[in-house]
Amino acid sequence: MARPDRIAPTVNPTEAEERAFHASVTRKIIDALVAVHERVVARYEEMDQIKRQFQEQFRELDNADKANLRQAADMAARVGEHAVEQRTRLERLIESPYFGRIDARMQGGAGTASIYIGVHSFADPDGEGPLIHDWRAPVSSMFYDFELGPAHYEAPEERIDGSISLKRQYRIEHQEFRFMLESSLNIQDEILQEELSRASDDRLKNIVATIQRDQNRIIRDDRARTLIIQGAAGSGKTSIALHRVAYLLYRFKETIRSEDILIISPNKVFAHYISRVLPELGEEMIRETTMEALAEDLLDGKYSFQTFSEQVSELLKDRDPEFGERVRFKATAAFLDRLDAYIGHVRSANLRPAAISVGMTTIDPNWLAVQLRKRAQLAISEQINGALTAIMDHLHYYHGRPVTGPERTQLRADLRKLFATKNLKTRYREFYDWIGHPEMFRPGARGALEYSDVFPLVYVKMMLEGFKVRDRIKHVVIDEMQDYTPVQYRVISRLYPGNMTVLGDRNQSVNPLSSSTAESIRDVLPDAECVYMQKSYRSTLEITRLAQSILHNPDLIPIERHGEEPRIVGFRTHGEELEFLLKLVRAFPQSGYHSTGIICKTQKQADALFEDLRAEADLRLLDARSQEFRDGITIATAYLAKGLEFDQVILPSCTARNYRSAIDRQMLYVGVTRAMHSLTITHSGEISPFLAR
Repeated sequence: MARPDRIAPTVNPTEAEERAFHASVTRKIIDALVAVHERVVARYEEMDQIKRQFQEQFRELDNADKANLRQAADMAARVGEHAVEQRTRLERLIESPYFGRIDARMQGGAGTASIYIGVHSFADPDGEGPLIHDWRAPVSSMFYDFELGPAHYEAPEERIDGSISLKRQYRIEHQEFRFMLESSLNIQDEILQEELSRASDDRLKNIVATIQRDQNRIIRDDRARTLIIQGAAGSGKTSIALHRVAYLLYRFKETIRSEDILIISPNKVFAHYISRVLPELGEEMIRETTMEALAEDLLDGKYSFQTFSEQVSELLKDRDPEFGERVRFKATAAFLDRLDAYIGHVRSANLRPAAISVGMTTIDPNWLAVQLRKRAQLAISEQINGALTAIMDHLHYYHGRPVTGPERTQLRADLRKLFATKNLKTRYREFYDWIGHPEMFRPGARGALEYSDVFPLVYVKMMLEGFKVRDRIKHVVIDEMQDYTPVQYRVISRLYPGNMTVLGDRNQSVNPLSSSTAESIRDVLPDAECVYMQKSYRSTLEITRLAQSILHNPDLIPIERHGEEPRIVGFRTHGEELEFLLKLVRAFPQSGYHSTGIICKTQKQADALFEDLRAEADLRLLDARSQEFRDGITIATAYLAKGLEFDQVILPSCTARNYRSAIDRQMLYVGVTRAMHSLTITHSGEISPFLAR
């Protein structure tokens, strides 16, 4: 990247000149787009020609000619793919080439340079250096971190000092220059307020034009091996995590690619909701999975088990205190310590030493026991591999004989016989007998595991039977961190030993019996660093105040954006409440909003309300089978709505009977904090104590 002091000065003092500059940049992007499109067409024509030649002359071509044609086709395909990527970026860039500008003079530079900042970089085909800098470029950090006056940025090799004399921000949409703002203060505030006041979208958008200083520090943190982001509801933590991924892909483009990253999402709906961000930032889609899918894979599909959603549903029924106690028991660091102790016990007590023969040579059982026990901290398969290597070395040095392939196979089988073999589930059940709490293991119908048992079972399997480290994945992103237990974090850290970004909000746990905080996660991942995002951007101040009255977060700092007061409307009967809800959904098309979320406590309640309202309006119901999130009116549970946001939210049946327990309170808080601009709460009967004023 060219340093700013090497960029030809371009100072546009007036809006008219800025508009002319935008028009000039747009023409150059169009010219570049035409040129790259021609390259795409040429490559496809070249590939088509090679294909025809291959088909027409197949019989006459020798092997060398065929190999050359295949190589030429591969080269044309790679060049074509690169050109298509360039075309996609230019098509995206032409709609909104840049959003910010700083005029900066760097120490030792030749003069003041105008640095325009956009989602992607764009080089001037007629000059030196870029016309537009990528928002992730080192120099672009000055736009986010400094106002007028002294400034600096961290280049890969050194810190570059300088000063900013001008700072502007632009709104350019669909190739139209809407307006520009210029200020000696933080000009992002006005753009941010306008952005926050907009109607929602059906998927999360990039926020490069409104990244705040504290957010920029998190995004550009490339030193932390594991970064834990504790953020308040509406703080933008998911956006920040995804922008951090995009930054790392830019910063370390030589060593990490999109396919090296994995996102662990709470569900498929959420995965769809966040799917647009990285492509908008010019990166490929990255793979995603859920904890349930991961467990299914690690257990080889051999065990049926309750899902996390089903666990939450069972807890919401509040009918079985013992079920809740089992969930709570298995969600602590102390439980993980007991599990580790049991695994160590099994590894030591599992061994039954015996003599083993290799041909005419007998291996001393005591020597063999020593070889196995000094590897007792390893999985059984790794103990066997280590002992096998030791035996082969022993025979080579002391008996002067190699071990043949068939002998090695027999040795491995004989070594496995030295270990007491038990069914994995039986071994796991015995753990609870060993710690004196057999009542804490209660399989369900047909032996289905409770969700709280799934990852402890996975962990026992990994540590006793061995596992393959998935080091192809270099970075894991875990969202909704509060919903995962210490055992789950231990499994993930062993399975994926690379870097991590972990994010969530302790106040948004849909299962307070097994929720984790940033600090408790750091106990399991000791190399982790914690950062805290306290500003909340999503909801108006009025909605935020109501959320705070339900579940107070002393660290939350709301953005000063005002709107209508939340409505709490009571009715004498459920029928009257339902009629009011019908009026609200009928009014949606004229509301000016893009999305309405009707958020219920349980799936059963959501299903019933959907049946009551579906004849009157175009509704969508989210359930465990849902794959995507769309604009319009959506009925969902708080669990499935978590992470999403809506222009307006309706919370029905907020009665003292429906919302009364600790987990109910969490659900109510999650529901309220989904609302951006409008919130309506209804009840027929006594209102929930969490809403009583």
